[in-house]
Amino acid sequence: MSVNAPSAPPPPARTDSRSIEAPPSRKLTNLGLLWGYARHYPAQITAAFVALVVAASATLAIPQGLKLVVDKGFGAGAGAEIAPYFMGMLAIVLVMGLATATRFYFVSWMGERVVADLRRDVQAHLVRLDPAFFELNRPSEIASRLTADTSVIDQVVATSVSVALRNLFMGVGGILYLFWLSPKLTALMLVVIPVVILPIVIMGRKVRTLSQKSQDRVADVGTIVSEVLRAIKVVQAFGAEERETRRFAAAAEAAFATAKRRITLRSVMTAIVITLVFGAITLVLWEGARDVIAGRMSGGTITAFVLAAALVAGAFGALTEVYGDFLRAAGASARLRELLAERPAITRPANPALMPEPPQGRLLFDRVSFRYPSRPEMAALNHFSLDIRPGERVAVVGPSGAGKTTLFQLVQRFYDPAEGRLLMDGIDLRLADPAEIRARIAIVPQEAVVFMGSARENILYGRPGASEADIWAAAEAANAATFLRALPKGLDTELGEGGAQLSGGQRQRIAIARALLKDAPILLLDEATSALDAESEAAVQEALEHLMEGRTSLVIAHRLATVRDADRIVVMDQGEIVEIGRHEELVAAEGLYARLASLQFAGLDFNRE
Repeated sequence: MSVNAPSAPPPPARTDSRSIEAPPSRKLTNLGLLWGYARHYPAQITAAFVALVVAASATLAIPQGLKLVVDKGFGAGAGAEIAPYFMGMLAIVLVMGLATATRFYFVSWMGERVVADLRRDVQAHLVRLDPAFFELNRPSEIASRLTADTSVIDQVVATSVSVALRNLFMGVGGILYLFWLSPKLTALMLVVIPVVILPIVIMGRKVRTLSQKSQDRVADVGTIVSEVLRAIKVVQAFGAEERETRRFAAAAEAAFATAKRRITLRSVMTAIVITLVFGAITLVLWEGARDVIAGRMSGGTITAFVLAAALVAGAFGALTEVYGDFLRAAGASARLRELLAERPAITRPANPALMPEPPQGRLLFDRVSFRYPSRPEMAALNHFSLDIRPGERVAVVGPSGAGKTTLFQLVQRFYDPAEGRLLMDGIDLRLADPAEIRARIAIVPQEAVVFMGSARENILYGRPGASEADIWAAAEAANAATFLRALPKGLDTELGEGGAQLSGGQRQRIAIARALLKDAPILLLDEATSALDAESEAAVQEALEHLMEGRTSLVIAHRLATVRDADRIVVMDQGEIVEIGRHEELVAAEGLYARLASLQFAGLDFNRE
């Protein structure tokens, strides 16, 4: 029955990243996130950089080779020996080809390696965030960040960074070479550079904003696809194909409209820069042609100047294009940085209290009150008190929204109470390591979770490293051994996404085998038989009896017929206990339980939560 425990001490302060100052890493530029990963591979960076410098230097050497051909060959008249100069140019081309291939390999390797590391770290971080984060953020949108955003980053690291560095080196090196050829012409050409940079800076800010919006719209498209495909049977059952097609088309058009604004702005920026650069080169070459006519410059020099100027112009033109790619990558990095900056509200204390050994399996709710972050206006539990003794089987019933599932969430410390305390074996859960708490709990949800993989992998989820004998013992106790042996490859049969190759009853028995293998002292059972046919229900119910033996069991009951043998039945309504007792006592009391029982036994299922 309800417990009137002494006044609880104030709970320890919560550490919630949503209210504390962002870590210093967030003050870095968004692209700094990528460098943080790339710098772990100095050998590959060095190899790529050396190859890049060699390839760019070889490219810049071609104008000089052409200058020698013109001056020493064509300008020398009949009988001039030009073969050595052309052989030298062929050698330069060979070096350029080999260096370019080397650069491509190492830069592409870096791109794939950085993205793989980033995806791994983001996923590892996500699985440690508490459920409150996923209440307020769509999992499908988060998945889009792991796919679409990292693909953008892959393109930038594997391609755009290389293009940018190569063209930057060629641009700067080319300008130095041009100065060596003709300081006057080069100085005239450089007058236009500030005019070129100005539109890049002004328009680049707008491109960056549109790039992030474009990624958001792409995430919306991915969300709709994921949602519809997961519920395809419902969509088709309600004849909603056309409606969903229109909804997806609207999202796709919104993504296109945002992308169109971005590419329009980038196109205008590119047109302005290219026009200014090549216009300046044309005017400068006009002046150079006059110098050649006047005899102040050789034909080879103006030829080399024209080619080198074209390379420099092309380099700066390429830089304006990859700049837009960098802006897109910055937007994608910002979205991933936001995920990595999240900190779980439920964390391991600096000095966690030690859980008693051996485990007892006792639970004590001491005037617990709780509200979900996504529904702060509604109390899920209100001064709830309940003492569950070791080995006791307690069933929890009540109408939808009564707070039954909330008990499970708090026991597993997915959330902390706003008021009061929740103790396991005498230890306040807020003082203990969440991993130690969850190690003492096994759960069988109403909708069994089966992961993509083999039956063996799914059962071993309860206790990785268990022996073959232990797996089969758990399968036997869960009434799963017969159908598992009948599978094409037995335990090694792939079950498909969500266990698509199994029936509902078989999936439930896999989940029960997983819980049996874990062999935890506390069992949380969101009654697993409510959606099954009679034959499957009988097999699963027998397996559940094996599972509950010798364990403290907290059972959410959807069918009252399955809780008649419970040691106690807790009847909840609006987050409070309204009745408590055994089945016969509650029926005789003619309260809420009796009313729910009469509705259900009359053929109406009173509850779905």
